[in-house]
This record gives sequence, structure tokens and C-alpha cells, in this order.
Amino acid sequence: MLTGLEDYQKNFLDLAIESNALKFSKSKETDFKLKSGRSSPYFFNLGLFSTGKLLSNLATAYAIAIMQSDLKFEVIFGPAYKGIPLAAIVCAKLAEIGGTKYEKISYSFNRKEAKDHGEGGMIVGATLEGKNVLIIDDVMTAGTAINEAFEIIASNKGNVVGCIIALDRQEVINKETSESATQAVSKKYGIPVLSIVNLTHIIKFLEAKISGEERARLEEYRETYGAC
Repeated sequence: MLTGLEDYQKNFLDLAIESNALKFSKSKETDFKLKSGRSSPYFFNLGLFSTGKLLSNLATAYAIAIMQSDLKFEVIFGPAYKGIPLAAIVCAKLAEIGGTKYEKISYSFNRKEAKDHGEGGMIVGATLEGKNVLIIDDVMTAGTAINEAFEIIASNKGNVVGCIIALDRQEVINKETSESATQAVSKKYGIPVLSIVNLTHIIKFLEAKISGEERARLEEYRETYGAC
């Protein structure tokens, strides 16, 4: 029996594999090329959580991770583009399963270009001014998108109290400090960075589901690029 993973995390990983949102290469020759330039034995694409069933379960996983953190916030902010549907579905799921304390949570997102008619501006949804804000996204590779989100929220006079992502790859981005992207963002802004699962969870979950060779390659990748 698996230990160290909660039911919502196991369900999330089951569905990620079922939908091919999480997939693994069979050999070094078929590894996935990442934006960072690294070749990875696994790849995660949250965009493949695209059906009603998958989205509902995804929102539940995010919501439970948020509720367990007990962060105090008023707005969920989703950076364009992947963060937009995440902010909306998780806001709704929190109201559904989180009780009265989450019923008034709002969501907002940014436009890529400011609108010069109608309500105008770059922010759609709830106002950020004077609000405690939780940023939501899929993964954090180098922290670039999250840094941009901080700038947008600050320019709209909001206060970021935390971030949540689906997967923490736990990879070093700064060899001098041996910090991962999530560790660097947490340190820079003094906030927690939450995740539904991380690479350690994936390896543990897959113990009985993939071959020893595939598992060894994941371990090797973690040994090479893993953060302290």
C-alpha cells in the first residue's frame, strides 16, 4: 500500500497518466526536450486535463491542497493563458467543497494586451487592489511567468500571499545556490509555494506501475538535476 501520498494526490496522478498529461519516455533517445534545454524522461502537460471529468478532479486536487495550507486570501489570480481556466474552476470548487469560508473567494486574470474600450485595463474579474492574492498555475520551470504575475499584481496594488502549482519538478535552476524554481520564488518573495504533487511523489507512486529501468531513469534524472 502506498504511503506518503493522500487519496487526492493518487487520484490526480492516476488521471494524469490516463489522460497522457503525464507521460514517460522508454529510452534516452525518446526523452522529452524541455524549455530549459534539458532532456527529461518524463513530461507533464496540464492542458490535456480537458474533459469535464478531468477538470472537476483537477480542481478538487488544487482545492484540497489549498485548504490544507490554510492560507488566507481573497482572490485567486491566473496568469494568461493556462492560469485563466485554473483560477475559474478552482474558485468554483472551493465554494463547492470548502465551506462558507471559501464562498466569497473571487478570481481574476490578466489580458496579454490592455483593452482600450468597455471596462478597459489588463485585469478581468475581481479587482486586486487591497486584496490578498493566491497565484495559480500549472508548473514552475524557471519562475519567469510567476515573476511577471507578481509584477502585474503589484502594479494593481494587490498583495501576493502564496502560489500553487500542479507539479513541482524539484529541479535546480541556480547551480550556485542549488535552488529549485519554487524554492527561489518562495525565498525571493517570502511566500509559500504549494503544489499538488512533486517529482518525489511521482517516483513513489510509480513504484509498482513502471519497469525498474524506467524508474531508475527517473531517479538518475533527480540525482542530476534535483534541488537540495
